[in-house]
Amino acid sequence: MPDRVYLDWNATTPLRPEARAAMEAAWEISGNPSSVHSEGRKARRLVEDSRAAVAEAVGARPQDVVFTSGGTEANALALTPGMRRDGSPPVQRLLVSAIEHASVLAGGRFPVATIQTINVTRSGLLDLDDLRTRLEGGAPALVSVMLANNETGAIQPVAEVADIVHAAGGLLHVDAIQAFGKIPVDLRDLKADLLTLSAHKIGGPKGVGAVVVAEAVQGLDPLLRGGGQEFGRRAGTENVAGISAFGAATRVAMAAGQEDGFHLQALRDRLEGGLRQTPGMILFSEGVQRLLNTTLFTVPGLRAETAVIGFDLDGIAVSSGSACSSGKVQPSHVLAAMGYGEQLAQGAVRLSLGWSTSEADVDLALKAWRKLANTLLREGRNTA
Repeated sequence: MPDRVYLDWNATTPLRPEARAAMEAAWEISGNPSSVHSEGRKARRLVEDSRAAVAEAVGARPQDVVFTSGGTEANALALTPGMRRDGSPPVQRLLVSAIEHASVLAGGRFPVATIQTINVTRSGLLDLDDLRTRLEGGAPALVSVMLANNETGAIQPVAEVADIVHAAGGLLHVDAIQAFGKIPVDLRDLKADLLTLSAHKIGGPKGVGAVVVAEAVQGLDPLLRGGGQEFGRRAGTENVAGISAFGAATRVAMAAGQEDGFHLQALRDRLEGGLRQTPGMILFSEGVQRLLNTTLFTVPGLRAETAVIGFDLDGIAVSSGSACSSGKVQPSHVLAAMGYGEQLAQGAVRLSLGWSTSEADVDLALKAWRKLANTLLREGRNTA
């Protein structure tokens, strides 16, 4: 569909040519990466080259990168009771922010009774006072906070969160899946104990992710048991083609980071300048640092599902929030946690940009929006 405009990059990204080429090359290698013969060693080399690329990108050692089947499995693996750092008492409970991805809100392997939710502010940032209160007087906790929200784009003060968590004897898991490739993600700078990543958010294939574990962290028991793959932390023959493409996409994303950032900021400013011409437009998390590619907005009276269909009919692919929940007719849990009422939360539309987005794409989206606004919001009436 060459005439269509894709503005749903936070849901998934197009496959980078370098990632596609890496997959095609890997498909020509028949060996199992756990085999010791020549074919197996060739496959192993592809896996380890990609492991090194991902590790370098986030300031970790290669042996601390564990490949998984995607971000959801990575989060489930990271949320493990009993982990500890440098001989400290093991974590026994889980604290998650109210705006986390569904795979984190599910709690991993923590019993439901041991899970608590941390409040966020109206701007979509973690309520640090609430975090301190919940950490006080209880057993050591694993705290899970995403680096950047997939709906609003709001960037969390993760290093400050880490200081609070570590002072209370806990560990910090950072879901960096949406942030990776868009802003710097460094395990040491963030002071994180675990990071999770996903290939398809940076131009790699779907179905590949990773957990990155800080050197001092112990006790990450495997979620999948069987063979000794991934240093005994994740059983199952590695997805050689997918992992190879993950590594290729990582290298390209790291090389293009600053240039892509300038490009995306200019486009987002153009987009939001056009949207602001609509009376009553609300831009969520407007007052805090956000990902340069992400705009979540609404207008009172708008129904998001109607707007998304209208954009689609005009050849523009956008989202009403998280793609994992796109089939559910319910308010965004992120906006509800931020204190917005059901009507506004049901009307949020997300436009997210990427490296190949052009000014022409943005202008076509604005043209489609003006037509939608005239139709859907005429006299304050929504036709949904």
